[in-house]
Amino acid sequence: MLPQRPTTGHEPQRIYLVGAHATGKTTLARWIRDRYGVPMIAEVARGVLAEMEERLESLRTDSDLVDRYQAAVFTRQIDAEMAIGGSFVSDRAFCNLAYAAHHSGILGQIFRDPRLAEYMQWVKQGIVFFLRPHRELLVDDGVRAGVEWEEVVRIDGMVKLLLEQFDVPYIPVASLSMQERIRLVERVLQLAGLPKSAQPDTGNHPATRPIGQGPKASALPTSPTGSR
Repeated sequence: MLPQRPTTGHEPQRIYLVGAHATGKTTLARWIRDRYGVPMIAEVARGVLAEMEERLESLRTDSDLVDRYQAAVFTRQIDAEMAIGGSFVSDRAFCNLAYAAHHSGILGQIFRDPRLAEYMQWVKQGIVFFLRPHRELLVDDGVRAGVEWEEVVRIDGMVKLLLEQFDVPYIPVASLSMQERIRLVERVLQLAGLPKSAQPDTGNHPATRPIGQGPKASALPTSPTGSR
């Protein structure tokens, strides 16, 4: 069971940056982390891939492995959010469901799990920025090897469909300019009442917030092989 958002006192702000890969989510999330002094949950997909000790190429040829990978990514995302228990910025939320729809066969199983709707309600109570794609941001970094514009556009469309299907309010971030993105984020977070850090945090941070003793997600069914 996901905790309910408090109704009294200073409410924590959960900030989500969603969208396709290669849209600048992590870069903007790092800026928010440093400027507002909130913990950051970085893209967990890389960590899951490393823990599975698999290469990216394997995900393109082994459907069972893809199912386990996508389920593990989403479960890890929820666990990381529960471990923080307060304000945070995350460079993803349910984004891997868009990839599951495109690359695996587990999406129907996930959608039948009532805990997915519970998580989406949790996301709806946060602040969701939807970053739109730009060709200029496409890079090959070892995890996004062979990124193609057509795939980015398809994933962008699927993310938009999920936002609308679950009626998640969002702020579109269409500009490629980092300055314009920052101005938009500042306006939104000012209206939300999130104070800026007195001294911007420029220190080193772990890529992913460690999973603590908070409620476990258990938010996804296991893959056909029984692994998450």
